[in-house]
Amino acid sequence: MRGAFVTGTDTGCGKTAVACAAARQAVKEGLRVRVIKPVETGCLEEGNRLRPLDALALAEASADRSPLDEICPYRLRLAAAPQVAADAEGVEISAERIETLVRRAQGQSDLVIVEGAGGLFVPIGPGLDMADLAGRLGLPLLVVARAALGTINHTRLTLEAASRRGLPLLGVVISHTMPDLPSADRANLDLLRRALGPRLLGELPHGADATVPPVPLRTLLSQSATC
Repeated sequence: MRGAFVTGTDTGCGKTAVACAAARQAVKEGLRVRVIKPVETGCLEEGNRLRPLDALALAEASADRSPLDEICPYRLRLAAAPQVAADAEGVEISAERIETLVRRAQGQSDLVIVEGAGGLFVPIGPGLDMADLAGRLGLPLLVVARAALGTINHTRLTLEAASRRGLPLLGVVISHTMPDLPSADRANLDLLRRALGPRLLGELPHGADATVPPVPLRTLLSQSATC
């Protein structure tokens, strides 16, 4: 295993912030960390190059000096689902290429953190979504849930989908993407915490320094993931 596949309950829920915090903590613990963002859409255009901000943040957090093509093999302009963005540019995303990069990264590190795009059912290509990719890679899921109204439903749906696909679960990290929560949101979040029990690994506060570890890193290196 020796790694995790970071997915979210929806887009913009804080996956990159959580993945960066985990990577920084791992480096502090003396681990060699590799990061891979297989597909990043909505990349900024700089001349003839596309700049993947999430992938670059992951690389900085992990001190991963690998070539960008190994950290983020598919960089696309359109800020849409990977399949939609790839189709717009006539690009075919290869699961085999991604898997090869992940296997190589596992041989070069103590911990590999792979960050998906959006949630589990986001399409990558015909007959391939993020859940399929996580299954191919054999990495357990680290689910990032947004601290906002609707998170109970989104989180339960994600966990049920993972279970139905037979994907192992490391646990859930709640990401606070807003500075303050209305009382209804706070009450919902309290219920979610109770419902998750030991599956809740930690929380990342809003605006927290990226060195704040939202999850115990040794969990990522264990073989204790469950469906």
